[in-house]
Amino acid sequence: MNSSTVTARYRGGLLRGAAAPAMAVALAAGGLSAGTAATAVAAAPANPTAYIANYSADTVTAIDTVTGTTVATIPVGNAPTSVTVAPGGEQVYVVNSEADSMSVIDTTTNTVTDTIPAGTSPYDVAVSPSGAEAYVADADAGSVRVVDLATRATVSTIGVGASPLAVAISPDGTRAYTADYFDDTVSVIDTATRTVTATIPTSSETSDIALTPDGTRAYVTTVQEVFVLDLATNTVLTQVPTPGTTDSVTLSTDGTRAYVSQGDVGFVRAIDTATNTVVGNTTLPGGSGTAVDVTPDGAHLYVTSFGDDNVSVVDTATNTVTATHPTGAGPGAVAITPVDAVPEEADLAVQLDATPVPNLINGRIDYTLTLTNNGPNALAAGTVEAPLPAPMTATSPDCTVAAGKVTCTTGPLAPGASTTRHFTAPVAALSLGTTYTVTATRTTSSPTDPNPANDTATRKCTALTSLIINCT
Repeated sequence: MNSSTVTARYRGGLLRGAAAPAMAVALAAGGLSAGTAATAVAAAPANPTAYIANYSADTVTAIDTVTGTTVATIPVGNAPTSVTVAPGGEQVYVVNSEADSMSVIDTTTNTVTDTIPAGTSPYDVAVSPSGAEAYVADADAGSVRVVDLATRATVSTIGVGASPLAVAISPDGTRAYTADYFDDTVSVIDTATRTVTATIPTSSETSDIALTPDGTRAYVTTVQEVFVLDLATNTVLTQVPTPGTTDSVTLSTDGTRAYVSQGDVGFVRAIDTATNTVVGNTTLPGGSGTAVDVTPDGAHLYVTSFGDDNVSVVDTATNTVTATHPTGAGPGAVAITPVDAVPEEADLAVQLDATPVPNLINGRIDYTLTLTNNGPNALAAGTVEAPLPAPMTATSPDCTVAAGKVTCTTGPLAPGASTTRHFTAPVAALSLGTTYTVTATRTTSSPTDPNPANDTATRKCTALTSLIINCT
């Protein structure tokens, strides 16, 4: 980084004469983005993985948050100040403040696959929901650089307040927000016009910013308190007292909690976002905490300790430290990969029964269609069609008969539940061995049906006369 001032502020934890800088908590883990990054080449890790930028070691430590094991130590550029998970979790972007670059880490192989120029004094980065662009907070230049991730080129430079230390992008991608440390403000950027459209004042140095998953509010760390902003009006809703310098803030995936790390007092505070009150405090070992991020299930926090070269794991239910993992020297930023969304599926099974009803004049075949949702999720809607072979006709009390076809619909249907549909085909008095073969097939359903093997059922009936009908 070109500025000795900002660098010194980082190295201290840091210097307690001023608010410690935000250490670029992963905004994606808070539900801030979705989609696939432009440079995606692989799938996200199977388990949520914490990526920790080690400022003094020029490395990133990757820790599996399920097993607690360190899975990789990844060399990056000089003095990494920020680590951010891209949409989808396939890449991690690391800002190397003294190398004026970003390292791109493939989260499947845990290797650096690219290095992107990032201005003259990069400090933090956020990736757009589309995954196409990165917004880099250029601390010394008082600007945000917009980087096209496909071409690796800076396509715009947007002037903001003095020394932006953090940047966040709204879930819909229409706005970007910077925490301007020396100006005590938050700058609002219209991402379409790439201009600053508003400036929101705070009371003191703004060091980090995180948005709620619905994009309606922002939580901004300052000295001694957290500002809550209404992003529809760009005004301050309230201020939450947090005695001690606030360093970093992140939101739980469901948006019910904001977590704030406070290095000078060695606390992590939990804020209830419904009441905007502090509802929990965790004392950290070693008395310092730099950056914080939350696992996708909301059960644990990962809190870096710059001076102790480790990361603490906090149980959010009990507000206690349950584990401590060593990292590289000077861990100052942490980001946790999301969990891949499991698509909803509903297995709609089709069963067809045929019952002959002999009669001298009005013989017929009664068909019963049984539709069963084998789950695992609820069925919203489904359609089953049964074409009728000529010259067969049918009537139905609960299905549609048209153009030589019976069409039956169902839904919603809970997992494990079944429903029936019925139709009837007349049999001629003198059939002379006429064969009636009917096949019922699921043609559409929502959500996706994962098992095509039970989507079709067939029944064959043969009639000599309306009194002699056999079905198999």
